Amino acid sequence: MTAKGWRRDVGSMAALSVAAAIWGFSFVAQRAAMAHIGPYLFNGIRFLLGALTLTPVLLVLRRRRRGASEPRVRRLALFVGGAATGAVLFIAATLQQVGMVTTGAGKAGFITGLYVVLVPLFGIVRGHRVRIAVWISAFLATGGLYLLSGASGGPIAWGDVLLLLGAFAWAVHVHLIGWMAERANPIGVAVAQSVACGVLSLAVSFAVETTSLSAVRAAAPAIAFAGFLSVGVAYTLQIVGQRRLDPSRAGVLLSLEAAFAVLGGWAILGEAVTARMLAGCALMLSGMILSNVRLSVGRPLLQD
Repeated sequence: MTAKGWRRDVGSMAALSVAAAIWGFSFVAQRAAMAHIGPYLFNGIRFLLGALTLTPVLLVLRRRRRGASEPRVRRLALFVGGAATGAVLFIAATLQQVGMVTTGAGKAGFITGLYVVLVPLFGIVRGHRVRIAVWISAFLATGGLYLLSGASGGPIAWGDVLLLLGAFAWAVHVHLIGWMAERANPIGVAVAQSVACGVLSLAVSFAVETTSLSAVRAAAPAIAFAGFLSVGVAYTLQIVGQRRLDPSRAGVLLSLEAAFAVLGGWAILGEAVTARMLAGCALMLSGMILSNVRLSVGRPLLQD
């Protein structure tokens, strides 16, 4: 790999790691907002706010490219692809939220995190070659998630099934983003998927939730954080990062969201951190490092 390629890979890893950190800390904002408004309204407002945040950036970029008109086919692909990623994102978030009604938070976090293993499996179906190191790192990350979640087994509930279906949806979303990132403007993709997810979330909110303007005002700081950073910044960073990294490696890096959520709970909410949680963070960090290392003894052992 050339020095330029290595720098690009490091930049992509940094973008995905920052996205995971923002999402992890966003759990704090989400917990604060849930005390006032329902999850669908929260998602609807924050995703549309994120799209609104990115729209001026998208318009500026288009003005700079005014001399080179964008083909209609490419615009249509961006619209359809963005709508598809937004719909999958909405399905994944909905399955996770509904599944948590009958499943504990720790177990829910672990089942959702199984997308780390599902992503390379889907990659094989798509004809990708997955390095041994990525498989090992995916299982390390899964083990870390288990320790972080505090999951302890128990009978299978209907919520567990919904959460597992949600994990499949998250894995599909990672692959869709990887496919779109290679073919469209990252800002355009982020805006399109945010609008789609936001509109679908608001539609469900109007159907099943009741709220008031005062409740929305009380949740405004959390909504602003989640909208500007979690959606506007983090989802854009995910798309930018996945332009260089394959979905399997990206999935391992994005799974660090769980470790950052623990850190945010400890630093901001004063939640206790146990030795088991620290061991889980260590396993996830080991997986992240291994997924991006090539070992060689005389010849490469872990080839793409």
